[in-house]
Amino acid sequence: MPEPTIKAVKEPQKAVSPDPAVAEPKPEEPKETPSAPTESSAADTSGTASDGVAPEGLPESHQPDTRQDLTGLFTERPQSGEVNVGENITFVARVCGESLLKKPTVKWFKGKWMDLASKSGKHLQLKEHYDRNTKVYTFEMHIIAAKANFAGAYRCEVSSRDKFDSCNFDLAVHEARTTDGFDIRTAFRHAGEDSGELDFSALLKKSTEPEVDVWEILQKSSPSEYEKIAFQYGITDLRGIFIFILTTAILRKLDPAYQVEKGHKIKLQIEVANPDAEVKWLKHGQEIHLTGRYIFESVGNKRFLTINNCTLADDAAYTCMIGEEKTVTELFVKEPPVLIVRNLEDQMVMKGERVEFECEVSEEGAQVKWEKDGVELTRDESFKYRFKKDGCKHVLIINDVTKEDCGHYRVKTNGGQSLAELMVQEKQLEVYQSIADLTVKAKYQAVFKCEVSDEKVKGIWYKNKVEHMCYIHLDCMGRTAECTILVVAGNKLRLDVPITGDPAPTVVWTKGEKVLTDSDGRVHVESTKGHCIFTIEGAERQDEGVYSVIVRNPAGEDTADINVKVVDVPDPPEAPRILSVGEDSCIVQWDPPLFDGGQPVIGYVLERKKKKSYRWMRLNFDPYKETTYETKRMIEGVAYEMRVYAVNAIGMSRPSAASQPFVPVAPTSEPTGLCVDDISDTTISLKWRAPERIGSAELEGYGVEYCKEGSDEWIPAFKGLTDRTSVIIRDLPTGEKMQFRVRAYNMAGPSPPATLQQAVTIREIMQRPKIWVPRNLRQTLIKKVGETINLVIPFQGKPRPQVNWTKTDEPLDPKQVSIRNSNTDTILFIRRSERKDSGKYDVQVQIENVEDRASVNIQIVDLPGPPQNLKAIDVWGFNVALEWKPPKDNGNCDITGYTIQKADKKTMEWYIVFEQYRRTNCVVSDLIMGNEYVFRVYAMNMVGLSPEPCLSKDSAYIQKTGIVYKPPSYKERDFSEVPKFTHPLMSRSVIAGYNATLSCSVRGIPKPKITWYKNKMDITNEAKYRMFSNQGVLTLEIRKPCPFDGGVYMCKAINSSGEDVVECKLEVRRKYMPLTQELLRDLLNS
Repeated sequence: MPEPTIKAVKEPQKAVSPDPAVAEPKPEEPKETPSAPTESSAADTSGTASDGVAPEGLPESHQPDTRQDLTGLFTERPQSGEVNVGENITFVARVCGESLLKKPTVKWFKGKWMDLASKSGKHLQLKEHYDRNTKVYTFEMHIIAAKANFAGAYRCEVSSRDKFDSCNFDLAVHEARTTDGFDIRTAFRHAGEDSGELDFSALLKKSTEPEVDVWEILQKSSPSEYEKIAFQYGITDLRGIFIFILTTAILRKLDPAYQVEKGHKIKLQIEVANPDAEVKWLKHGQEIHLTGRYIFESVGNKRFLTINNCTLADDAAYTCMIGEEKTVTELFVKEPPVLIVRNLEDQMVMKGERVEFECEVSEEGAQVKWEKDGVELTRDESFKYRFKKDGCKHVLIINDVTKEDCGHYRVKTNGGQSLAELMVQEKQLEVYQSIADLTVKAKYQAVFKCEVSDEKVKGIWYKNKVEHMCYIHLDCMGRTAECTILVVAGNKLRLDVPITGDPAPTVVWTKGEKVLTDSDGRVHVESTKGHCIFTIEGAERQDEGVYSVIVRNPAGEDTADINVKVVDVPDPPEAPRILSVGEDSCIVQWDPPLFDGGQPVIGYVLERKKKKSYRWMRLNFDPYKETTYETKRMIEGVAYEMRVYAVNAIGMSRPSAASQPFVPVAPTSEPTGLCVDDISDTTISLKWRAPERIGSAELEGYGVEYCKEGSDEWIPAFKGLTDRTSVIIRDLPTGEKMQFRVRAYNMAGPSPPATLQQAVTIREIMQRPKIWVPRNLRQTLIKKVGETINLVIPFQGKPRPQVNWTKTDEPLDPKQVSIRNSNTDTILFIRRSERKDSGKYDVQVQIENVEDRASVNIQIVDLPGPPQNLKAIDVWGFNVALEWKPPKDNGNCDITGYTIQKADKKTMEWYIVFEQYRRTNCVVSDLIMGNEYVFRVYAMNMVGLSPEPCLSKDSAYIQKTGIVYKPPSYKERDFSEVPKFTHPLMSRSVIAGYNATLSCSVRGIPKPKITWYKNKMDITNEAKYRMFSNQGVLTLEIRKPCPFDGGVYMCKAINSSGEDVVECKLEVRRKYMPLTQELLRDLLNS
């Protein structure tokens, strides 16, 4: 029974529907416009009106609607508007299609259910278009010549697969007022130009008195005063009021739907007729009991249900019952979008290493999806991919990477995504420092040392080509000459000099004129019997030079010189320079380091990173010998930085300073449609269209150049660039043939040029070429086969233009078509037309590069062929049903009808049954009993009847009535049906040791064969599982499962018509779960 609404005012005015809930409609809503039923939600998402109390100054039914949409598909919502009668108004909605897999569906409604798609016409137009650059769908609703009854609440709904969004807005239509007084004639206006009804509503004066809620007055009054109140407010149906009061328990019901954000609270409200009535609140049919999250309130005739801290579990259907009467609503809980706070980083690793991609999201416990090159990654049996969660951090771990793991990895949430690239290179071992020859005295330690590129490599030492197990350390690299010793910076320099003399000599070490002693800190001098050892700890670059050792005793002195060369890693190169950039690449150049470390530079190692990132990615592992490098596989439109290392035999230098940030961009494609717009003796006007592909960089402008024919010297037409797509070039030499080209410029440089097809002579065209197509040739010219075609096409142009005829972009056959041209017209002549002459003929008149085109369509028609396959499909009584097919050849025009004739087989005299008959079947009646008839059919088009008829293959005999009974035949129906699961398997989590069941239901004819799988392995014959099937309900029982029984279970149904598959995940938990803080919090909340 629909709920009645009673509103009354003392003066006639428009009634306003009551708001049945504590609502929060949208801001700036016109007071005279009733809110849409969906806007009367009692959602309290912001917490500013948690008790359902309206703010001051606004009635309860006109409070701002702070509810949020369910998915947020709208980027721009329709806004409420006002319009005067007879004026136009447009409502616009925009949806971003970047994250949508298909085009969204949009519906416009007026009120609650009226779909406006069926109302499109003179006063309402719905339009839509798609911008490929911004990937935004725009939907528009145009209201033309608005009427007073167009006012009200409107709703726009958008949906795309599992996403949905809606928006409410209002339209207020105001009457046009005049200041000279009221004109009675304007009241008798027509409601529309096409309708003949008169609208007398202008004669009704608007009342400014506020409306009165009669129900509130009746509820507060005694039954003895009902008649007085009804008479006062003009209500005549007293019996209906009494019946409604006595039979209706719920005066104001719940709205059809509410929505609230996760974590916020919402209040549902109804109004009952009896203030003492008890109500029950149910969720999914189960009664709700009073808890900390569910609060019941009773204030007079109003009943409230408040849900605090809404979760996704509260997304359900709610019912309020009083006795047998109930009201139902649905609550939608919106989960806020999960944003990616820290993006993934590009990585370059060696084969066999472990890779971790890490990102950070805005909410703990959020669900993310990992993809590689657009394919979703899942946990497999080989444990190749592992997924780890740590609060807001999500990590993808890839063990033992191979070359096949290269690609783009993406992490997705419902609020964003992040992309990173993984590059894997083969390990190539490189020896940075090789072992050197060494001469030591017997019984002294010999230390050899070498340095390689991989610290994990195991070295094997050989002596005389035989494996020798030892531990070797070398202070110096070796000797390069008899008196020169090389030492690596940072290593220990040790010089062991044998000395002899009697008495024992004194030893003095010098470098230049400076005497070296132990007081120098890093220098140690040690003398033993027969030896003097000179040591410098941590050799540095300034330690390089010639060292002299002097030994003295009373018998004399001796001196020896040793040249020490300190080698080091080279200095870092200067900051690299970016020479050029491409769509996904750039060319970088740098200068060699100022100091090579005493050893020649053998190459360079380059790294790059995104400007906003902190992780540098190495581009090469083998030293690159040149000082110019092209790096590729970058993302267009993203800013990058580069740096360089220098490598010599000692090692790798510190990194250079980072280059200036650069953005990989590609030049645009060439401009399109370059043509001559106008020309004079010294000027030419060119125009063109923008390039088809612009790229991520903005278009800076266009450059125009010209040169003389036969020359390669291109001259700019003007300084700088122009933003326009047309230009006038002045001061050109008269009579010269010139060539022109246009190029588009962006950050990456100029595009390929767009050039005119031929050179242009700079001279004024006295009269531009123009074709004047006669009126009779502006539509298709129809001629019969054999008729003569003579087309005269006048044109203008000075000097005399060149005329060119083509048919479907191909030249005409001079044997079939004759062309004659004069100064003012061109004639196309066909002496005897044929069917092949049909088609589109194009004529072009051209003076230099200025041209005009026109088209003429010619259709050559002929007699049609005969119909096909004429047969009598049924004979009954004095009637015969005939059927045939249209002719294969329709004569190049539409078939206008058929002529059906009959003949008695005895006389074979033909009589016409139907003429100009348009169908391909008919019933011939009034035939003579006992005769046998044959039939024939002619096809007809605009030329005439087909030359040959189509004869019926079999004759039709008219039997005498009542002799033979022909029972009706019935076509056997095919009841076969493809298997289809009507109820899917549901993923479950069970406890180990207790029997678990998985159930689903299937239908199909014939009865399908059922097979169960676990992790794609057939388990039909496994003793651990039992399968049941009862009336299409399938059950799999797992006896006392253990954690190893967890996995993906699949049920497949197959019959002769096809197959269907359904699957689910089963998680087997241990019997006793450790009590964690999260588990304790869930137990307390429940």
